[in-house]
Amino acid sequence: MAKTVTPVEDLSEEEAKVELERLADEIAHHDQAYHGQDTPEISDADYDALKRRNDAIEARFPALVRTDSPSQRVGTAPAGIFTQVTHARPMLSLDNVFSDEDVRDFLSSVYRFLGQLPDGSIAFTAEPKIDGLSMSLRYENRKLVTAATRGDGTTGENVTANIRTISEIPETLPDSAPDVVEVRGEVYMAKSDFLALNAQMEAEGKQTYVNPRNTAAGSLRQLDAKVTAKRKLKFFAYAWGEISQMPADTQMGMVDTFGKWGFPINPLMKRLSSIEEIMAHYHEIGLKRPDLDYDIDGVVYKVDRLDLQQRLGFRSRSPRWATAHKFPAEQAFTTVENIDIQVGRTGALTPVARLTPITVGGVVVTNATLHNADYIEGIGNSGERIREEGHDIRIGDTVIVQRAGDVIPQVLDVVMEKRPDDAKSYAFPTKCPVCGSHAVREKNEKTGKLDSVTRCTGGFICKAQAKEHLKHFVSRNAYDIEGLGTRQIDFFFDSEDPAIQIRTAPDIFTLKARQEKATLTKLENIEGFGRTSVRKLFDAIDARRTIALHRFIYALGIRHVGETTAKLLARSYGSYTALEEGMKEAGPLHGEAWNELNAIDGIGEVVATAIVEFFKEERNVKVIGELLEYVTPEDAEAPQTADSPVAGKTVVFTGSLEKFTRDEAKATAESLGAKVSGSVSKKTDILVAGPGAGSKLTKAQELGVQTMDEDEWLALIGG
Repeated sequence: MAKTVTPVEDLSEEEAKVELERLADEIAHHDQAYHGQDTPEISDADYDALKRRNDAIEARFPALVRTDSPSQRVGTAPAGIFTQVTHARPMLSLDNVFSDEDVRDFLSSVYRFLGQLPDGSIAFTAEPKIDGLSMSLRYENRKLVTAATRGDGTTGENVTANIRTISEIPETLPDSAPDVVEVRGEVYMAKSDFLALNAQMEAEGKQTYVNPRNTAAGSLRQLDAKVTAKRKLKFFAYAWGEISQMPADTQMGMVDTFGKWGFPINPLMKRLSSIEEIMAHYHEIGLKRPDLDYDIDGVVYKVDRLDLQQRLGFRSRSPRWATAHKFPAEQAFTTVENIDIQVGRTGALTPVARLTPITVGGVVVTNATLHNADYIEGIGNSGERIREEGHDIRIGDTVIVQRAGDVIPQVLDVVMEKRPDDAKSYAFPTKCPVCGSHAVREKNEKTGKLDSVTRCTGGFICKAQAKEHLKHFVSRNAYDIEGLGTRQIDFFFDSEDPAIQIRTAPDIFTLKARQEKATLTKLENIEGFGRTSVRKLFDAIDARRTIALHRFIYALGIRHVGETTAKLLARSYGSYTALEEGMKEAGPLHGEAWNELNAIDGIGEVVATAIVEFFKEERNVKVIGELLEYVTPEDAEAPQTADSPVAGKTVVFTGSLEKFTRDEAKATAESLGAKVSGSVSKKTDILVAGPGAGSKLTKAQELGVQTMDEDEWLALIGG
């Protein structure tokens, strides 16, 4: 007998409240059955009827709309720009490998770190690397509360309203799930949906999209979640962040659990042990790649056992227990129409080939890097001839262009059979094309060889270097100022009006004050700005007047100092004042301060010299001094290891360690908040000496440094 349904117009408020609760639970159940288990229990028509009834009741009783309502999957536009979310656990990227030999090296490094022979006893998972947008979904008490993009790995954008539009993502988890769960994975757009969207855009006379990955990313950043809902985004779960209780002890077990909770998981994921099995699966997935309805750009390998993952730990930006094996780059043929020079923030002159537009891997390529003068001539880094016949690259040549993922396209080779008679050889400039200063190749004093890079000697008198330095300063992993990107920096830098000109970093933080005093040139009256966008820009600048120390160091644009090195410096010196004073003391390139800098694990002599030379330059110190009048770099946060007996201490390992490998000892010490150094000094707190310890042990004893053997170290840290 059919169940009698009370018409919506006859429902009382209490009846409506009960009905909405029932509908929310029932629709969530069918979402899980359809998307999570591929076992739909009702027809599409019946499912749509449930949603229509839910919408009708909410329209009549708007005050009763639930936070877990199916209608909230479409959502409303968030107010203003997306808010920031700090990840409870960082979302780190993966290292990449590109050959079978690289994969062997990865497996060997895992066994070597753990002090085991490579006997095939360690299992790995292998799964397709989805070419999408990384996402972290946080559930509290089994309800979705936050969805955040990867961002810089530490902080991402809150896109919860938009994520609720993806029907494959559960709003609630089963009762068996822990109280706190962060499920991580990839948001993507299916190829078929992308083609359908482009066909629709073309039929409407609108501009089509470039590729599924960028379209998915752009769809998630829509301020109106209803636009996102129309894009038919999908999701694969494969990782996790914070979790209050682990439901499994292996990678494979965790992913299987996600599937049981209703998340889509990739059916091509396998658990394998030998290098032969792993490579066979890689090639099998490669063969299936053209027929998959989603883009992939490689295969990800992870150590399966979670206790081994924990022992292996992390580098500064990536886990030691995982890597991504990328597919070969995609290639195409086109013509070099011209060769231009771009001048970077460190003065490097980089030749760029201007190409006849060609589509490579779904992206239209018009430019490709030629690296340096030697590369154009067909000479490698060690002086060897590269390219099959060692031929040069000329304007007018037909060339093979390669693009892999988001890597800048490069010219691989020349098709000599198609070289025209009027192909023009390229003479690399000896003067900077921007400022006219001499462009030179520095000589390595140790090897006597010329550097492969030609550099402008103009420094900050070179507008190209100054402008590129500003672009670096506001880049994503540096100051990351919303509304102050490449296009805006070009505008502000090229302006000759003092009321809006930005030529150095301090100028960014005086812009608001100059605008308040300006009577003629107001940004809000300039095309492309407007009152609201100017206010948001000033707010974004003000929000960066206090910044993390490692971001501040990275933003300075010191040669050879990337994000990883900036974090090492921040952790080692603790404050900007200590860093600057230390670099001044290290200026002679000898002495205790110099040795202390070189002893930081991960910083060698080349990097140390570049840092010291940067602080020797008076102009650099002057600009930083002006900048510090407007901004405050925060002291580095103390490691979250309050109960650790070695937090903040400097530790040196020496001798032949027997209880653990050197890599594992270092990783464990750093995870407990210690600093690991490569040499002994007065600032060393602990020396751990294995058998065969020599000069480091002697020096430590002379300096009165606490020394211990491996057993004493393990007892100290509770190992």
